[in-house]
Amino acid sequence: MMSTPSQYSEPALGSVTEGRTRPLAIEAVPLRHWGRWITAAVLVFLVFALGYSLAKNPHVDWPTIGDFLFASLTLRGLVVTIELTAVAMAIGIFGGTALAVMRLSANPVMSTFAMAYIWFFRGTPVLVQILLWGFLGALYPTLFIGLPFTGVVFGQATTSAVIGATVAGILALGLNEAAYAAELVRAGIISVDRGQREAAESLGMSGSQTMTTVILPQAMRVIIPPMGNETISMLKTTALVSVISGNDLLTNLQVAYGQNFKIIPLLLVATIWYLALTSVLSVGQHYLEAHFGRGFGISQ
Repeated sequence: MMSTPSQYSEPALGSVTEGRTRPLAIEAVPLRHWGRWITAAVLVFLVFALGYSLAKNPHVDWPTIGDFLFASLTLRGLVVTIELTAVAMAIGIFGGTALAVMRLSANPVMSTFAMAYIWFFRGTPVLVQILLWGFLGALYPTLFIGLPFTGVVFGQATTSAVIGATVAGILALGLNEAAYAAELVRAGIISVDRGQREAAESLGMSGSQTMTTVILPQAMRVIIPPMGNETISMLKTTALVSVISGNDLLTNLQVAYGQNFKIIPLLLVATIWYLALTSVLSVGQHYLEAHFGRGFGISQ
């Protein structure tokens, strides 16, 4: 005897089984982001086309790049560039911190001085400041140490002997950076809740102790990201000291291509080194942000 199919077949979806209705099966269909894939494909093509054009361009002159990438004059300029960046940022950070504290001071003289300093150095181009320091001897031929308005002089020297191209570059970059760093530090200090200061004062801490042990450590999570960007920007800004022959990376390569006329290859050498250094600084900035961001949900 043959059985009918209905004796063994499963109930159809949506049918009634023992008084209950089985739900219809829903199949999830992922969205197709065609715009993203098209954009990605275009970007990959453009990057590949640019890389191919550089690799095959005879004007790039890869042998010359290889010869000068680790040449002695390139490495000497690289060391000067790193020194300029480190010393100028040290001046900028310490000077900016002092200016930020003065800017927030209740003393009107200190606050006004800080405001005037920030106004001047942010209001004039850094290139102009570099030129002014580089040609300071034209304004003050002699520098001296003594008692003002008395004629008593303890020592003196010609300005050009004291302030050479490298020193002029450090002073211009560092003093300019202090003005920008002051605003970054001030923003970080303001971001700390006022209750933290009041709690420190209730424990008998002095103003300096409160600032160094309570306020600034908490402000660092706000200060570090923009200060890291300032450091990277400073590294690239050091190239401006080439206008006063500052012996930095770009200056040395300019001297070289002024002799062999290999302008594009040597500019690409400078580009490669700047990219390498900014990459290292970016990694360091990431870890600093993770360190000072612990406990605030930004440690990744």
